[in-house]
Amino acid sequence: MITTKVSSKYQIVLPSKIRESMKIKVGQQFQLIQYLDRIELIPIKPISEMKGFIKGLNTDFIRDKSDRI
Repeated sequence: MITTKVSSKYQIVLPSKIRESMKIKVGQQFQLIQYLDRIELIPIKPISEMKGFIKGLNTDFIRDKSDRI
């Protein structure tokens, strides 16, 4: 497990292993989501980078009727 800590300015540093594996660059923006006692950082990517990101997704599953409005 990789850890980091909050600075006196309430900032955190993303460790290099994570930055490199996720190809995070300077200026990258994130969406923050609070869920119970957890904070999730979701990188915001330009739509041009999203082309084909779900290629090969298996869509063969039975939908529950209650998941529709």
